Amino acid sequence: MPITVRPLAATDWPSLWRLWHHTDDPEPVARDRFRDLLTDGRWGMFGSVTDAGRLTGYAAVQDHGPHWRTGDHHRVARFHDLYVAEADRRTGAGRALVAAVVEWAATRVRYLEWQAHHARAAPFYERLGYRGDPCPQPDYPHFEIDFRAGGGHPTTPDTASR
Repeated sequence: MPITVRPLAATDWPSLWRLWHHTDDPEPVARDRFRDLLTDGRWGMFGSVTDAGRLTGYAAVQDHGPHWRTGDHHRVARFHDLYVAEADRRTGAGRALVAAVVEWAATRVRYLEWQAHHARAAPFYERLGYRGDPCPQPDYPHFEIDFRAGGGHPTTPDTASR
């Protein structure tokens, strides 16, 4: 099943809502926030879709803007969400969504960072070649890509924390 990753659109909401498990907000509140974030240039929101146009997963990343003291030199983006429907896992959708987030961030920031649950999510990122470092929440290792380190292509693990 070929997977395509593209920016999400307002028309994706019904499919996205069926995938979205991480909010306590009622649907209308979540929908309005989604639509607001789609038009906010600090956010990248991507969906993985089949050839038939079925949404199988999504990813969200936020550019935090210039650093207070150092401007863009230490600009950071936060990789907030990656989710692929259980039936669509191991199809390349997650890998393609991560690549889209990394590509988006590489054009805007110096660092891309995220945390991932040590058992549920970190092994996926490790299979992609990234390695998490301990952080104050021991169950959620910290992952970081420094796009200026090593001069490698930003979608390859050689630019990730080791």
